[in-house]
Amino acid sequence: MAHLYRAIEPYQHGTLDVGDGNRVYWETCGNPRGKPAVVLHGGPGSGCTPWHRRLFEPSAYRVVLFDQRNCGRSTPHASAPDTDLASNHTTNLVADIERLRQHLGIERWLVLGGSWGSTLALAYAERYPNRVTEIILFGVTTGRHKEFDWLFRGGVSILFPEQWERLRDAVPAALRDGDIVEAFCRLLCDPDASIRQQAALAWCTWESATPAWPAAHGLSPRFRDPNFALAFARIVTHYVRHYAWLEDGSLLRDARAIADIPGVMVNGRFDLQAPISWAWDLKRAWPRAKLVIVDDAGHDATNASITEELVRATGEFARKA
Repeated sequence: MAHLYRAIEPYQHGTLDVGDGNRVYWETCGNPRGKPAVVLHGGPGSGCTPWHRRLFEPSAYRVVLFDQRNCGRSTPHASAPDTDLASNHTTNLVADIERLRQHLGIERWLVLGGSWGSTLALAYAERYPNRVTEIILFGVTTGRHKEFDWLFRGGVSILFPEQWERLRDAVPAALRDGDIVEAFCRLLCDPDASIRQQAALAWCTWESATPAWPAAHGLSPRFRDPNFALAFARIVTHYVRHYAWLEDGSLLRDARAIADIPGVMVNGRFDLQAPISWAWDLKRAWPRAKLVIVDDAGHDATNASITEELVRATGEFARKA
């Protein structure tokens, strides 16, 4: 059985000016002469974590992690009510990844992404296939409109009716007949700080309901920091509102760009945020990728069986460096 590698600290870190007043936090860890790899976190707005570092053999990989715009240690932070998210969109995130690669002097790298990070990984790899050696995805999403609607506009509510009703009840009656995502975008930017925090709590409580299998109850510990919760909710709703600025189905359509790139996709059988059919559709468009179905897991990547498959994948690609 594969286990997480030992905990390590970055040997280098900094912030990169990516324009529009934004600075993106980045760090590198492992072996400076190792196989380059970049991690794309989920959310959007979750930020990178020490857990991501431990998916890679420290002596074999030069691992790059970064916090996407307006979250984690990147600035300005979305928890500040005056932070404008207008420049935070998929095209700019893809450009940020490429700018970071150039800044670090890396020729090509493995790209690993989970959940939203898998959509972003596909967008980047299809834009810059010559810069990508391999791709590892988990909790696979491909940016289609139906995927956003499934999770955020009531699709999965057929399995979580009580949690969905609580989310809708958090919306004032005057806004309840419209799009729930639009309503939360307004609440999360309200001049009243208490309204913003209440909206963030409601949104993050809904986000907490669906990742684990069996299903979890209550607020996930990661949302207990109110600044994290507010930034996360603002960024997620900002992306969902615009369907991540992606033409519907475009990442599947353009998967031919990555046809020759080796890949591994890991998905829980009971992933209710990213149902396994999303990964199945991508597998059909990208035959070279290996799809690993984990029967005892949901969307939570820290599930031991999913972790095992991710570590196995990085280990296999390390040997092919």
